[in-house]
Amino acid sequence: MVIYSLPPEPIFPDPLIDDVDDIVAIGGDLSPDRLIVAYKNGIFPWYDEHSPILWWSPDPRLILKPEDLHVSRRLKRIIKQKKFTITINHAFEEVINFCSKIKRKDTEGTWLVPEMIDAYITLHKIGYCHSVEAWYDGKLAGGLYGVSMGRVFFGESMFYRESNASKVAFVWLTLMLKNANFKFIDCQQVTSHLMRFGAKPINRRIFLTELKKALWLSPPQGLWSPRILSDSVHLIEAI
Repeated sequence: MVIYSLPPEPIFPDPLIDDVDDIVAIGGDLSPDRLIVAYKNGIFPWYDEHSPILWWSPDPRLILKPEDLHVSRRLKRIIKQKKFTITINHAFEEVINFCSKIKRKDTEGTWLVPEMIDAYITLHKIGYCHSVEAWYDGKLAGGLYGVSMGRVFFGESMFYRESNASKVAFVWLTLMLKNANFKFIDCQQVTSHLMRFGAKPINRRIFLTELKKALWLSPPQGLWSPRILSDSVHLIEAI
């Protein structure tokens, strides 16, 4: 396995050409330019306070095509009961800070170190990073955030304070992306939780080929404008 040490310029090794494993590079910084180049090449940062910046391109890669979304009967009932109000980009900083407090199995601390939080807040301010929030009785009950380019959404993290809040937010996001003809959601790591929603692992080479195609497509204008997503009643007809 080869792990490349990154130069000052925002460039990365090519996972299809260079002899790399899941971790493709180490070091560099979290500047907007470097992060944008990384995501366009199917690479993302993931590390903790005890390590340098690590850049990943997992093989296999878990993706969810919006048309493959599976919603359990129980979750459908919860969604149609309208327990949660779902919004877009109403509370990005709150969402990412709650995500940073999640306790992970078999680990201490968080991968969302302060530098990562600041970096994604910057990406949000320049229009690349977005949040979906679930509200209950006027309080933030759960949500998720990720990076969007072309017609791909790169999911980063989610949290909940009320049972099912993040699941409902994820379903609404997926329905919106399906309506906008997004090609897939990059779920990054293979997890049983997301596979229950219909996500499937694919070979890295296939992932990177499909990513390049999807990045050429422009999303509908105003897709990420702050709004109440759960007012879009027509989307529910898709589940």
